[in-house]
Amino acid sequence: MDQAPGGGAERPAEGSGLPGCYRHPDRETGVRCVRCDRPICPECMISASVGFQCPECVRGGSGTGRPASAAAPRTLAGGVTSADPRLITKIILGLNLAVFLAVLSGGDRVTDPMLLVGQAVFSFGGPLEGVAEGQYYRLLSSVFLHEEVAHIALNMLALWFLGPPLEAALGRLRFVTLYLLSGLGGSALFYLVAAPNDAALGASGAIFGLFGATAVLMRRMNYDMRPVLVLLAINLVFTFTWSGIAWQGHIGGLVIGTAVAYGFVHAPRDKRILVQRAVVAAALLAIAAVVVIRTLQLT
Repeated sequence: MDQAPGGGAERPAEGSGLPGCYRHPDRETGVRCVRCDRPICPECMISASVGFQCPECVRGGSGTGRPASAAAPRTLAGGVTSADPRLITKIILGLNLAVFLAVLSGGDRVTDPMLLVGQAVFSFGGPLEGVAEGQYYRLLSSVFLHEEVAHIALNMLALWFLGPPLEAALGRLRFVTLYLLSGLGGSALFYLVAAPNDAALGASGAIFGLFGATAVLMRRMNYDMRPVLVLLAINLVFTFTWSGIAWQGHIGGLVIGTAVAYGFVHAPRDKRILVQRAVVAAALLAIAAVVVIRTLQLT
């Protein structure tokens, strides 16, 4: 009967000075795991680049108690590398398109509940609605909402251009965190500054966050920053010269995205997780503080 891994003492097979396999004590062996140095029989041997490893060390990643993920390749920001560096980008793009199709088929029935608005009445004699009335979900739902083909086309084109390099450099979890925080940052600044009954929608705040993050990443890797800075400058000119653009969302997303990306890629290696979590927490607290302040003003 096989013994539970690590549960038995090494003992030599009868009539031999060789130790027994740590998983099959009745089988003598002269081979040891190159990681944990426990004796292993041919059934338990797993070929490695040098020598053999035992099943436990292969499952655990090493013989020192570290998990397998500890030895996995890491991105610049400490995320685990993935085979498809566009997966999260494609998911976000798909969500935006799905909501857009729902808007085309449902019209105001879909749009009104998702719009970013501080405090307004959507129908004659209807109740007050908006973020100030406790509908905080609008801060995020509006980030995925578009009504015009040109609007969603420009935003999704920018997402497809900026997303994959950032996703590859940051890792999936950090990238989606950056995107959502940038979107929330843009929504929060719009909520704070705009008139209560003004409405906004679109992923532009999150996209501007990606612009800021791209500039931070290129500076960190000593790349030529001029292309992205020129593109960012052009978009900022459009932001403040074209009518009907919620500049607050663009600037809020840019500020939050730049700050979060800086914390992600410049965190010291030995304190990386702690610093990155602190940066995310600080961004969330800043966004929450803005929302609370504006809500108190309107209620």
